[in-house]
Amino acid sequence: DRLIDRVGGPVILAGHAYAGAVIGDTAHPDVRALVYIAALAPDDGETVADVFYREPPHPDAPELRPDRDGYIWLPDTAFRSAFAPDGSREEQAVLAAVQRPIHVNCIQTPVGHPRWRTLPSWYLIADDDRMINPSTQTFMAERMNSQCRSQHTDHAPLVTNPGPVIDVIVEAAHRTMHLHEQT
Repeated sequence: DRLIDRVGGPVILAGHAYAGAVIGDTAHPDVRALVYIAALAPDDGETVADVFYREPPHPDAPELRPDRDGYIWLPDTAFRSAFAPDGSREEQAVLAAVQRPIHVNCIQTPVGHPRWRTLPSWYLIADDDRMINPSTQTFMAERMNSQCRSQHTDHAPLVTNPGPVIDVIVEAAHRTMHLHEQT
């Protein structure tokens, strides 16, 4: 919300993976739309883990376990096998090096009333995702009644296939601006 305050005007939030739960939780009045990129979108009372584990994981997905401090890190090999298999070795190495862990509490805490219930939303389903089952993504996108598109891409299209990501964000911006002009 502090970042949105700094922007100083209407915004569209885009979230990838776990960040889908984060963008859905904002109550900031300047948010006009939400864009989910292979992201998790829990509903009222659900946890991130509830939606993440809704379907069986892909055989190449890493087993996710917290370390002794309660943080979940992806093993370096997961970037090649599951997170960004379409990426170059260099992209996979950078993704592994800059990853941020997530605390287990973040995926086990029920969310409140998500903003996708009241805001226009878009969802880019990654059909070749090995981290978040594509059928789970489809379930969430349909439940949200989002503008949905599918793309044959891995879990990290922001890096490995950015064209469709740009397209869906631009579409959300144009449509949202048009809706805003009508009111």
